[in-house]
Amino acid sequence: MRKSSSRLEELKERYPKKFAPEEEIFSHIRRGNRLFIGTGCGQPQYLVRALMKYVENHPKAFFDVEVMHLWTIGIAPYTDKKYERNFRHTSFFVGESTREAVNAGMADYVPITLSQIPDLLRRGVIPVDVAMVQTSPPDEHGHVSLGINVDITRAAVARASTVIAQVNENMPRVHGDGFLNVEDLDFIVPYDEPLLQITAKPADDVARRIGQYVSKLVHDGDTIQIGFGRIPDAVADALAERKDLGVHSEILTDGIVRLMKKGAVNNSRKSINRGKTVASFCMGSRETYEYLNDNPKIDLRTIDYTDNPLVVAKHDNIVAINAALQVDLTGQATAESIGRTFYAGIGGQADFCRGAMLAKGGRTIVTLHSTTENDTISRIVPFLSEGAGVTLCRGDIHYVVTEHGIAYLHGQSVRHRAMQLIAIAHPKFRSWLVEEARKMNLIYKDQAFVDGKAGEYPEELETQRVTSSGLEILIRPIKISDEPLIQEFWYNLSDRSLYLSFASARKDMSHDRLQEMVAIDYTQQMALVALTPQEEKPTVIGIARYYLNPDIRTAEVTIAVRDDYQNKGVGKELLSYLTYLAKKNGLVGFTAEVLIANAAMLRVFKRMGFDIETVSEGGGVYELKLSFR
Repeated sequence: MRKSSSRLEELKERYPKKFAPEEEIFSHIRRGNRLFIGTGCGQPQYLVRALMKYVENHPKAFFDVEVMHLWTIGIAPYTDKKYERNFRHTSFFVGESTREAVNAGMADYVPITLSQIPDLLRRGVIPVDVAMVQTSPPDEHGHVSLGINVDITRAAVARASTVIAQVNENMPRVHGDGFLNVEDLDFIVPYDEPLLQITAKPADDVARRIGQYVSKLVHDGDTIQIGFGRIPDAVADALAERKDLGVHSEILTDGIVRLMKKGAVNNSRKSINRGKTVASFCMGSRETYEYLNDNPKIDLRTIDYTDNPLVVAKHDNIVAINAALQVDLTGQATAESIGRTFYAGIGGQADFCRGAMLAKGGRTIVTLHSTTENDTISRIVPFLSEGAGVTLCRGDIHYVVTEHGIAYLHGQSVRHRAMQLIAIAHPKFRSWLVEEARKMNLIYKDQAFVDGKAGEYPEELETQRVTSSGLEILIRPIKISDEPLIQEFWYNLSDRSLYLSFASARKDMSHDRLQEMVAIDYTQQMALVALTPQEEKPTVIGIARYYLNPDIRTAEVTIAVRDDYQNKGVGKELLSYLTYLAKKNGLVGFTAEVLIANAAMLRVFKRMGFDIETVSEGGGVYELKLSFR
């Protein structure tokens, strides 16, 4: 503190005009000027309060000053109606403190991807006359740091005719593009106060479940981009066990800093800026700001660098993780408005998603709570609400994740997208979504659907297994969206396997037959698939199911394994897990019809240790009773 004070005193002696009284400083703001105010948690709060006091004392000092923000987090008194002759607010991203004014028509919102703003400022397309910013104290070389907010602030300062800086001891000195020399500052106002802090709400069960799903899509060595909020924070916590993660993001949060402190993020495998966490601005706690101070592992860069899709695309295996307010059944997402109500902004979502789509191994993930307003409104909808801005188009998204699962959209038809998204919607809205999708010809008119608890996907039954041959497989219940996977499985079976497994010469697998296989009433049957653990295109390599017999104590069982995966232990793992579930549900055994020629299946039954009784034998078929021990 003493060093900072002495340096300021030295500067005051050297540049006395830069330390003018506030009355004189604010007199440089003229009518019709464009006034830029530093972003988010870096907002110079004292300067804003002092400016409003100046206006109170000099109500006719200026009129129609356009106040510009990237994103308003803190105080925004200039949006008050009593100042409507003095100020007009313009924001590139709608914050909580300005949302009401924007939607009442008392303030303006500029819909734009954030990476484009610095160029508009530099070229004067968006003019800046005065910039009010907050900086760290000067170092021994006369340099101050913009600290936690570089974003568009650097470009605004370069363009402004008058730069007013609140020098605050609490602003960290952060490496990257945020350094200014005191020569660049027209006026200096020393004032120490706590920086704005904003922390995500504690994760609830829904956020934690979404975080766990997202973590399945992020691998060791990936580079991540992640946003701010309860769900992004839960995602960060779910990644704590990953190794060698990198960060190239728009925003730096408490969650990312926690990952850095735990060693999950070390940026050692990034394609560019190796060893560095790169972002454009920071919102978080005091502890996070202290971690940033003079930390060589962190660079805050201008937003036209961090958000540039061509820069994003240089990162191999980058995963862009963003939140949406609403996703429709065709794969459109909005993150900026709720119907006609402006809620947030385009931000960097579109830039990061398009960059990730261009990157080698890049992936885009959209997260959202499946409902809002206490589960009374679905956020997965037939089509976006009237007036909603399409932040991400149908070609921008690989995955959509809710607390009910993961939908993979990339390269999928509208019908398949709709079924995938219905499967991860809240259960109470799935039948409505199916009906609406039928009406709009998004899915088959006769699409079967089991409503209520009986048709609710039992996600907790998913399990990873390793077969006797060392093959890693995922075994899970069949989903209603599995129709194309089951059809592909069927057509990959040889004629012999079709005959041995299903005792049928029928080779087609049409939509009406598929519906019987994927529209599952889990109270009457259990149907499992074994899949290769591939995220983008899983392959069904085996199917097992049981149907309750009339006695309700036993069930008829069937199993089929793809030819190229036979004799690798897949059938045994499927039958073993199906038996476990049957016992758990109170069954005492299975019945089965097995062709005498199907020696492989008979061997599997015997190896399972069932008490096997041959009920009848005729026509080349065994009717078996398989009792559990």
